[in-house]
Amino acid sequence: MHYDIFNGDADGICALHQLRLHTPRPEAVLTTGVKRDIALLSTLQDIEHASLTVLDISLESNRAYLLKILNQSNQVLYIDHHFAGEIPQTPALTAHINPSPDTCTSLIVNSQLQGQWLPWAIVGAFGDNLHDAAHTIASPLALGTEVMGQLQELGELLNYNGYGSSLADLHFHPADLYKALSPYENPLDFIASSPELAVLRQGYQVDMDLALSQQVINPGNINRIYSFPDAPWARRVSGVFANLKAQEKKDAAHALIAPNPDATLRISVRAPLQNRKNADTLCLAFPTGGGRTAAAGINALPPAMLDEFIAAFQTTFAPSHKH
Repeated sequence: MHYDIFNGDADGICALHQLRLHTPRPEAVLTTGVKRDIALLSTLQDIEHASLTVLDISLESNRAYLLKILNQSNQVLYIDHHFAGEIPQTPALTAHINPSPDTCTSLIVNSQLQGQWLPWAIVGAFGDNLHDAAHTIASPLALGTEVMGQLQELGELLNYNGYGSSLADLHFHPADLYKALSPYENPLDFIASSPELAVLRQGYQVDMDLALSQQVINPGNINRIYSFPDAPWARRVSGVFANLKAQEKKDAAHALIAPNPDATLRISVRAPLQNRKNADTLCLAFPTGGGRTAAAGINALPPAMLDEFIAAFQTTFAPSHKH
């Protein structure tokens, strides 16, 4: 039995797609969820004598579940770019983990496969807001501005579909979206013929128009904080909106605050693109926080801690003094 476990965002989907174009596993059981559903190995605690491919979810967040799986005669291939902590040393685990802020899981897979499915790695990199890396790896293909724009849009729309507090918020279950693109070796063919993409494009436009009408709640500061309402559109568009704002003002950090149904707060943080550091350090200092150095978040911040978070955000990303 084989299991493919992957983050439900663009990076997780494109990483898996590259691997399965290279080594098809039509019998694989797919395990995924919304982008922030990262403890995916918790659902596979009873499997034995199986193989697993785990993509784009933090080893540190799944450590206890992974150790149990490894102790049950399973073989695990783990590819990721989030903070991992200590990697278990066992022949049952093959790990390719690089937490550099300039890479993502799709790029790590692309390297492992020696660029065999490079256009899909470009899509994954764009989805993870790594525009510079996407253009760098694309340079040998000389794709042109229009084609690069199409790959960027696809990456951002796949990523957009992954955001929400539950699967009910999403336009498509990430496993279904993966299955829809899995027949396509070339992302341009998927773009040309996909009904799913038309749905995502329309939904993205409606949601983004609403998002762009939201005002900064800390005017006058170089860093920008936005507050979104408790609504499906806000949950869907939060991550791509934060990425858009980060690209728009590369010397600023960005935070997006939105309420959860249980009255806690969901927070997305983007470090300045000119200095992709400390987003994870900031978020890990609060309950349910985690992520990467360049982009991180807090899943359920107690409202009483909001002022403390804002103060820590401004301190963490205070502009250096110029002499």
